[in-house]
Amino acid sequence: MKVIVIGTGIAGASAAYHLAKNNVEVIMIDKKQEGKATTAGAGIVCPWIRDIENETWYSLAVKAYVDYPELISSLKKDGEDDVGYKKVGALRVSTDPDKMDEVEKRLKKQRMETPEIGDIVRLNGAQAQEVFPPLNENMEAVYVSGGARVDGALLRDALKRAARRNGAEFVDGEAHLVHENGKVVGVTVGKETIFADKVLLTSGAWAPEVLEPFGIQLNVSPQRGQIAHIKLLEKDTSNWPIVIPESGHYLVPFDNGRIVAGATRETGSGFDYRLTAGGVNEVLTEALMVAPGLEDGTLEEVRIGFRPMGPDLLPILGTIDTLEGIVLATGLGKSGLTFGPYVGRLAASIIQDEEIELDLTPYQTCHSIELKKTV
Repeated sequence: MKVIVIGTGIAGASAAYHLAKNNVEVIMIDKKQEGKATTAGAGIVCPWIRDIENETWYSLAVKAYVDYPELISSLKKDGEDDVGYKKVGALRVSTDPDKMDEVEKRLKKQRMETPEIGDIVRLNGAQAQEVFPPLNENMEAVYVSGGARVDGALLRDALKRAARRNGAEFVDGEAHLVHENGKVVGVTVGKETIFADKVLLTSGAWAPEVLEPFGIQLNVSPQRGQIAHIKLLEKDTSNWPIVIPESGHYLVPFDNGRIVAGATRETGSGFDYRLTAGGVNEVLTEALMVAPGLEDGTLEEVRIGFRPMGPDLLPILGTIDTLEGIVLATGLGKSGLTFGPYVGRLAASIIQDEEIELDLTPYQTCHSIELKKTV
């Protein structure tokens, strides 16, 4: 079998890796674009720390969390040690003790079904500062030891290298689908036509552009996120936990004194690749309110990424009834680095007609496309 993977963000790179590991002939195709979500994002792999908005989302997130260590182990066997993933724990913080009581109670109940949460510890302000020194002294916290973080760009690059090591090829350019009698049979890249048995479309917020010539309107749109990288001099931040306040923002520590503060959620932004005064102000104001000890840190950069937002919190995964030969894996939204590797593995299984452990009904493309005309 020969498979073309369009888009090598976290989901596409994962799919390509799993396919290549299974001796499938894989060609990865991608083009240089500003604002790729995987490059910009800081991954929080911790399904429990926020309030659960959607039970189906939560179930998928737990499966994705459990799948991560197996993927990291597999990559290490393929010679990839620098993957940007580490279990460091997570803090849910608030100045409201009653809110922390509620969070602690909910987490302990969830741990009965998902022991991967790990230890759950209630911390006062001083105790919370011991594990995350820049934290506001008025912030109480609930700590869970199971929280993990991931550098999306590092993991994506490791997956791509490992895929190529297992025989996959990479083509730099923009792919356009080739079809015959309503079936996708390959792509064109520049003047070259590449034929394949199946095509996997994982190009994130740009996926609708690929399907538009077929009269298929995919309900995925870009949501701009601005995310700040702050450097703390002479600080060992490698084991600091993730910090999640009550807002939609976050702080994710990495090695070498780097703290990532994010992120704006700018719906309706289109592909407007700009830093805005309001966006940068929002990110920094939220970060310094939660962790005023970051005030003297060096603002090294602010990244921009376009999240592929679908019609709801769930990713879009599966085939298209009106167009044979193509599988979609997109619409991961704000959960891209949580879901991405697992969704990529599921997409690889769908392509190979393998049985999977998940009911795909909530993620099927029929919920997310509109037909304008017949191919």
